[in-house]
Amino acid sequence: MPRRTKIIATVGPASDDPVVIRQMIDAGVDVFRIGLAHGSLSDAVQRYRAIREIAAASDRVVGILADLPGPKVRLGQFEDGGVALVPGSTVMLRPGDPTSSATSLGVDYLDLLVDLQPGDSVALGDGTVRLTVISVDATSAKAEVTYGGMVQGRPGLHIPSDRLGLATPTAEDLYKLDAFVEEGIDMVAVSFVRSAHDIRRVGTEPYPRGPLIIAKIETRAAVDNLEGIIEASGAVMVARGDLGIEMGIEELPHLQKRIIRECIAYGRPVITATQMLESMITAATPTRAEVSDVANAIFDGSSALMLSAESAIGASPVNSVATMARIAERADAEFDYEAWALKLREIRKVHVADEDARVTDAMTGAAWRAATEMGATAIICISESGFTVRSIARFRPSMPILGFSPNPRTEHQLCLSWGTTPLTAPRASDDVETMDGLVVAAREGGHIRSGDHVAVLAGAATPGSRGKFTDMLRLVRVP
Repeated sequence: MPRRTKIIATVGPASDDPVVIRQMIDAGVDVFRIGLAHGSLSDAVQRYRAIREIAAASDRVVGILADLPGPKVRLGQFEDGGVALVPGSTVMLRPGDPTSSATSLGVDYLDLLVDLQPGDSVALGDGTVRLTVISVDATSAKAEVTYGGMVQGRPGLHIPSDRLGLATPTAEDLYKLDAFVEEGIDMVAVSFVRSAHDIRRVGTEPYPRGPLIIAKIETRAAVDNLEGIIEASGAVMVARGDLGIEMGIEELPHLQKRIIRECIAYGRPVITATQMLESMITAATPTRAEVSDVANAIFDGSSALMLSAESAIGASPVNSVATMARIAERADAEFDYEAWALKLREIRKVHVADEDARVTDAMTGAAWRAATEMGATAIICISESGFTVRSIARFRPSMPILGFSPNPRTEHQLCLSWGTTPLTAPRASDDVETMDGLVVAAREGGHIRSGDHVAVLAGAATPGSRGKFTDMLRLVRVP
């Protein structure tokens, strides 16, 4: 069985080379992530353009995701090699200081002392190093190292989100967003989301005229406001790094399952991210626990899995992608498709007042049942916005989904949708003739064969429709 779960890979110094990017595409990357927390905006834009050129030359449809840094607080630069923070020692947190040492930690957030209080616990980097605030005065905060370890570079300083005064998205986020919207970016991830209002503040046009907005769930407030955030977003990321620090590591597996379940209920693609194959930053193979973690994320219902440092700074980005692809392909083969779809029929959610969405929900459910009962070899979806494809993908059908769209940006956005092969339609389908033509195109492209049965799902051009309307279902035999 071909792999259904999508792979996102972060581009960084280890994967900047055009040859490496091409090899990563061949190894299985569906979406490239460009993190905007490090490096210059011009460098990030150049990476975007390079990926576009390489994908076009490879004749491959690959999505690109720009990840906004959000209100991330970082420490000043440590000297080369880093330093060891010793448990029981004390350090001073100094806002505005550009450097850090074993006794003094510079912080790039000038209002730090307003947000901190004695007794607060703050974490550095991935949370392995922790400090407890002892006192706060006008120029610095004194803290004790409760859990020590090595720190280097410019690690993040995690402040409880309910205390942090910075808004999401930041002014810097919006500046960088404007540059990537002008470039035609496919997807944008918003960091440290706390409510649906944060998503609305992004202010881009709705997809596919604008990018697909991905909400990163990594704060306590986001967990509390989860349903509203999912409804306001185009997709969601389970950002397990900061989420595990904020909520407690023991809560993380249960939150992951809950977030994924809610996203699937609403038909939103959901990404599981952070430390998926962390050991492969330096090792040739992942740990057994990491392999199990990846497989279980797929069994939970993840639409996509994301590689971060593994592909950005790791020893072998291509090997990391290939390994993730093998694990995902094997897990996809073991996925319980029938049980999943039956369960989804009980949990899926649609606004009662949204008639177009209700029709699409009913039609995609009917398409899944019809395709399953007929033993169809594929479900062909024709969609201007991709909404129909995302709606059928949540059923996790056992057969491939062929997502046709006349909109190039929609094609790229569908690279994030589980089990979907994005394909080009010459125009929006509003007649049987066009639908039949795309069945032939799918056959000529080698996706289906003569004699196969396929389900074809599309929307008619209905006056007053808002573009999220699917009302045509046909079961046809491929000529």
